[in-house]
Amino acid sequence: GRSGNGNFVMTGLEVRLEHKDKNKKPIVLKLDKAEASYEQEGYPAIQVVKNAANLKKKGSKGWAVYGSNPPKQRSLMAMFMAKSPISVPEGAELVITIYHQSAFSDHNLGRFRIQYAEKKVSSLDGVSGIPENLVPLVRKNVEGLAPKELNQLKKYFRTEVENPVSVAEVKADQSKKALDDFISKVPSTMIMKEKSAPRDAFILNRGEYDQPTEKVGRALPAVLPPLPEGQPNDRLGLARWLVSGDHPLTARVWVNRIWERLFGVGIVKTSENFGSQAEWPVHPELLDWLAVEFAKPTALPKINGKPAQAWDMKGMIKFIMLSKTYRQNSSAPDGYFRKDPENRLLARGPRFRLHGELVRDQALASSGLLIKNVGGPSTRPYMPKGVWSETNRYGNLTNYKADEGEGLYRRSMYTFWKRTAAPPSMLLFDAPNREICYPKRSRTNTPLQALALLNEVTYVEAARSLAERMMKEGGAGIRERLTTGYRLATSRSPDKQTLSVLQKGFEERKIHFQENQEAAKQMISHGKKKPDENLEPVELAAYTVTANVLLNLDRVITKD
Repeated sequence: GRSGNGNFVMTGLEVRLEHKDKNKKPIVLKLDKAEASYEQEGYPAIQVVKNAANLKKKGSKGWAVYGSNPPKQRSLMAMFMAKSPISVPEGAELVITIYHQSAFSDHNLGRFRIQYAEKKVSSLDGVSGIPENLVPLVRKNVEGLAPKELNQLKKYFRTEVENPVSVAEVKADQSKKALDDFISKVPSTMIMKEKSAPRDAFILNRGEYDQPTEKVGRALPAVLPPLPEGQPNDRLGLARWLVSGDHPLTARVWVNRIWERLFGVGIVKTSENFGSQAEWPVHPELLDWLAVEFAKPTALPKINGKPAQAWDMKGMIKFIMLSKTYRQNSSAPDGYFRKDPENRLLARGPRFRLHGELVRDQALASSGLLIKNVGGPSTRPYMPKGVWSETNRYGNLTNYKADEGEGLYRRSMYTFWKRTAAPPSMLLFDAPNREICYPKRSRTNTPLQALALLNEVTYVEAARSLAERMMKEGGAGIRERLTTGYRLATSRSPDKQTLSVLQKGFEERKIHFQENQEAAKQMISHGKKKPDENLEPVELAAYTVTANVLLNLDRVITKD
C-alpha cells in the first residue's frame, strides 16, 4: 500500500462487461464470496463484497493487511468469486474498478496484479495452480513427507511444472511424433536379403527341375574382367563390379543411350544390344573417351559450382549439350541428307520427332496448363471412353474416370498406366505398352498422329488455353497475337510468309464462326477447364483452331 506503514484499505470492487456495441447496456458481474491469504482484524475481504451496493460511500471499511500482527510475506492475495460465470464475446471488454473509500485517504493500493480463472475455484489454494489436494503437502517440511506423498509431488512437478527438462522432453516427444508420422507415410517395399549359405544350383537335364546334373556356382562371363579383389561373390559384389570404372560395358552403354536421347541415334545404333550381334560403333574413339570421362572425369564441367564426380549423369549431359557438335544447325544441303540421312557422321545438329510424353507436355507448357509439381500420386488424364471396359470387369479399374483439376495437367511421367489398356495417344507416338522392357523406341510418322493432335481433348483444350494467352498477352493486333502464339509454340518468330498464312486462316475461321456461333461455343467447350468468359467466343474459337494448327506443326513436335 501507499500509506506510511505499507497498508491499504480496499473498500469495493466492480467488474463490468462492456460490449463492442456501445449502445448496449454494460453487464455488472455480481460477486458472491471472498477469501484472502491474510486479513487485518476488523477488515475482512468479504466486506468488499458487502459494499457492492454502496461503492462510493465515504468512510467504508474493506480489506486491509496491517494491524497489530502484520504478515512477514510481502505478497498477499485475495480471491473474489462471482455468483455465476460470464462469457466475454469477441470485441467486448472487462472493466475492473477498485475503490478506496476508507477514512484513511492515503491507504490505497500501490502495486497489484489482477488474475482471472477460467474454471471454478473453490478456495484460495486453487488459485496458485497447485491442485488443492497437494497444497497441504507443499506446506509440509520435506522431512515430514511420507514416501507416497513425496512421489505425488515429484510426479506433479515432472508432468505439470514447466522447467527446462520438461520443456525439452515435450519438444523431444513432439519431434519423435513428427518423425513417426513422416515414417508412417513413407511407402515401404520388400527387399531381397542374401541367405547365409547360397542354395545349390545345378545344370538341369533338358531343363527338367527334377533331373539335376553338374553342380555350378556363381561366376561372371569369362570374356569380362573378374570381380575386383576382395569383393564378395554376391549381389553386392556384382553391383560394385558393374560400377568399378574398369568395367568395359557399363559406362559405354549409358553414354550411348544418352547420346541416342540427345541426337536421335546412338554412336552404337543398336543401343539395346552391345553383344556379338550389335552394330559396330560409328565413332569408337569418341564412345571410349566419353565412357572413360563418365567413369573417371577430368574434363566435365562443374555442376552448381562443384567439380564433376564419377558417374555424374548431369555433368555428362551438360558436357554433350554444350559441345559444338550438339549445337550445330539441324538444316543442311540436300546432299548431306542423301549421303547421311540418320546424321551418323554428325555433320549437322540433331533433328527427330519427340516422344509422345514430350509432345503432350510441350503442348501443356505452351498453353500455360502444365503443372510442374514434382512427385505425388499417379494421375489420370483424358482417355477415350471404354478403353478399360474390355480388359477390366472387376475391381476399381472397371471404369476409367479422368482426374479433376491439377491431375489433368501434370507431366506425362505421372500418368497411371495399365499395360493391357495403355493411353492410345501415347501408343500412336510409339510409346511401348510396358508389357516388356524396351530399351529403345521405334520412331514413326503417321497420319493418325496428326489426327490425334487435331482432335484429342488434351490438345484441343491446350489449343484453347494457348489461344487465350495469345489474346491476353499478344496485344491488340491480329499479327501480334499470331506472332505471340507462334513463339510460345516454337520458341522462334515466324517469317512473313508463315505469318500471312496464319492470318489468312484465322480470318477465314472467324468468318465461319460468326456464321455458326453454336459451333464456336462447341469449339471452346472441350475439356474440363472453363473458357475465359471475358473473351469474345467467336474470336476465341478462331484463335483456338489457329493454335491447334500451331501445336500440330512439324516444328513443334520435332526436336530441331
